[in-house]
Formats: sequence, C-alpha cells, structure tokens
Amino acid sequence: MHFLKGLDELTTTDAEASYALKDPEEVQRRHALLTASHIQPLCEYQRVLREAMGSGFEMPQFDPCDGGIQAQALFLLEAPGPKAVGSGFVSRNNPDPTARNMNELLDEARIPRGQSLLWNVVPWYVGSGSKIRPVSASDLREAVPWLKQLLQLLPRLKVIVLMGRKAQGVSDVVRGLSDVPVLQAFHPSNLSLNRHPERRGEVLSVFQEATNILDD
Repeated sequence: MHFLKGLDELTTTDAEASYALKDPEEVQRRHALLTASHIQPLCEYQRVLREAMGSGFEMPQFDPCDGGIQAQALFLLEAPGPKAVGSGFVSRNNPDPTARNMNELLDEARIPRGQSLLWNVVPWYVGSGSKIRPVSASDLREAVPWLKQLLQLLPRLKVIVLMGRKAQGVSDVVRGLSDVPVLQAFHPSNLSLNRHPERRGEVLSVFQEATNILDD
C-alpha cells in the first residue's frame, strides 16, 4: 500500500528508539513531517481544538510517525504529560518512562506503527508548570465532543484501547460513538507497572488481543 511505504520513509531505527524525542533535531524533523497527507487532517483538527480552548491550554500534536488518519488501532491515554508538552508531540518516543513502556509494549505486541495512533482522552495538559494534576470529571465532559470528532476522522479504525482508569471513565461514551471493539488496559506509567509487576503482562495481553483484531 502506497501510504505504508511512505510512512516507512518517515521513520528510522534511531527515531523509533525510546527517548528519541530527547534529541532536538528529531523533534525538528517530526515538525517538518506534519504536512504529510496522513497526518494533515489531524493537525487541522488539533488547530481547531486549540483555537476553541484558548491560549491558556497547552496541547501537543499527533506524532506524524504514527498512522494518522489511516490508523486501525487507537490508543487513548488520559492526558498529555510535561514531556509531551516539551516535545510538542503525543508520542511513544518522548523522553519519559510512560512513553518508553508504551513503545516497548507496542513493539512486543507487534502492532505496526503505521496502523496505530496514540492520543489522550483529554488532549490538553492539565496542571501547571511541570506538575500534572489528575484528570477531573469536568475535564472528561469537556473532552467528549472532541473525541467524537476525532473518531470521525479515523475511517479505518478496527480497535480502541483505553489506557488507565480515567480514560476508561468514558468507555460507555466511546462504545456509543463507535462500533469497533473497545479494550481496556492499565496505564503504562512506571507508578502503575512497578508497583504491580503483574500488570505489564496484562497490558501486553490486551495489546496482543488488539494485534489479533488487526490481523483479522
């Protein structure tokens, strides 16, 4: 498929590494990729969202190395963290442990990057400075209409994975908006996985279930 061939050209081995976005040159490279056809509609969606929320909200971009509007698997976490704000991208390659865990688990589950997309149920940063606060019920209510718009931009979607308790708080809403399977997994933060080592295997099992759905 032409799109997947083009996406392969957007990524390199180094760019796929955990913490790759610690490198300013890689951050700059990804910003240059935001004009690619598979990601441009999502950039426009994010632009409209930013304008609606106002200048007081920080909101990272979609990662152009993901599948964009061609994605078949959507992974929704809770809200972007400080490192996502710093790099400007919601990415598995951000320089933080949660992103590293996500990168490793997606790789182990053999989910093709060109078929996946990472985003957050609440797509704007909740907190101040480098300290994020928990997502609130009002945050989720405000975010739901935007989630509906996002799902409308993903016509090839086959599975949605909600990562973490707060993201799973909109599971009924998501099921009402889409007819694809909705899976649930623990949040991939170190706090979650290190305190409960068995959770890593459980998250991997959910990701492998998503792989099976993609293969079907």
